[in-house]
Amino acid sequence: MACKSGLKGRNIMSEQTKRKPQAEDSEYSLSAVPSAKKTQGLWAAMVVLVGFTFFTPSMTAGGNLGIGMNLTGFLSAMIIGNAFLGVYCGILGYIGQKTGLTLDLLAHRSFGDKGSLLPSALISFTQIGWFGVGVAMFAIPVSGLTGGKVPVWLLIVITGVIMTVTAYIGIKALAVLGSIAVPLIAILGVYSVSWGVGQVGGFTNVFAEHPENPLTLAAGIAIVVGSFISGGTATPNFTRFSKTAKIAVWATVIAFFVGNSIMMIFGAVGGAVTGVADIFDILILQGLAIPAAVTLGLNIWTTNNNALYTAGLGVSNIARVPMKPMVLVGGAVGTVTAVWLYNNFVGFLNLLSGMIPPVGAVVILHYFLHKEDYYSEGYKAAAVNIGGILAVIGGALVGIFVTWGIKPVNSLVVAAVIFLIWDMATRKK
Repeated sequence: MACKSGLKGRNIMSEQTKRKPQAEDSEYSLSAVPSAKKTQGLWAAMVVLVGFTFFTPSMTAGGNLGIGMNLTGFLSAMIIGNAFLGVYCGILGYIGQKTGLTLDLLAHRSFGDKGSLLPSALISFTQIGWFGVGVAMFAIPVSGLTGGKVPVWLLIVITGVIMTVTAYIGIKALAVLGSIAVPLIAILGVYSVSWGVGQVGGFTNVFAEHPENPLTLAAGIAIVVGSFISGGTATPNFTRFSKTAKIAVWATVIAFFVGNSIMMIFGAVGGAVTGVADIFDILILQGLAIPAAVTLGLNIWTTNNNALYTAGLGVSNIARVPMKPMVLVGGAVGTVTAVWLYNNFVGFLNLLSGMIPPVGAVVILHYFLHKEDYYSEGYKAAAVNIGGILAVIGGALVGIFVTWGIKPVNSLVVAAVIFLIWDMATRKK
């Protein structure tokens, strides 16, 4: 019998989950997090998600905005874009806490038992890929700072192993790492901004009134939204341990509106003052070589941990095994292929990342349209929800090939429309 959506903490399990002893899986990769294990307060939840958004490419995105927009344009793009991210990810965070399910287990409901393999494969592949890119993104410039005395391969091995170990430990390690990394990154970022403002005699002088290569507002918003909408789709993986839905939503909004905005400001000020978009190069120009290496490492570490954790959950859904062994596999693959991914695969990863937002649209709509499926003990998922598959394909095609407007938003809207049409057409009267 279906229960009301207000019921919380129900141990919602898929059929394959019921055959697995829970003791084998402390991260609840194959089942809902029981209410007794939802112990994460606001600070712990927030530092995990803020650590996720404190990512070097977000700073670089801000650097591009600082070079290409005036102050009004920059603030408008940042506020609108991060407000969108906050709402989108906040809804997903709410769903994650209410159900206790990972994104992949939510996909069982919205895409079907076999259909969920598509979003799981898509997300796992991209997150392992970005993990490898992140490892190389740290190792290559840091090796350069040493004049090649510390070889790239050695830094890759050390970095990859450390990041894999912390992701393997699980959500508690992510919270501890975030508690250390977030304040340190914030301190260095504030110093960098203060330096940049001081160089030009005040914040209003940072941004050119008429940039040489101006960006439109739509292009600026697209950069902001695109900087983290792919990773943000995995928000349920981290909010399912939150004590309450309120904590989950607040932690998510702070991370994606406030946290990502801070990263944008750090990058934009440095970019506008120096004319260089890459935050590592900006800090070098500011005479902060060692702090630059530390900041780069912490930025990548916190985000890579969340990425590998998400990848482990995705592979866990595909293989029907607990996530921790899959984290080790994903970390090994990402580490071994890091340089190759960095040199050859970034464009493809960006393409795949653009296909992930439609997954979030389907998960959100299915939850609010079919809440009873998430709180019924006897619920059995269909093999495939064709509507979910078509929505992802349609949204992805529009996001890839349609250049008008804001591409991530385009893909979300199209996916939502396709899913709604299919759901209304097939719903039992």
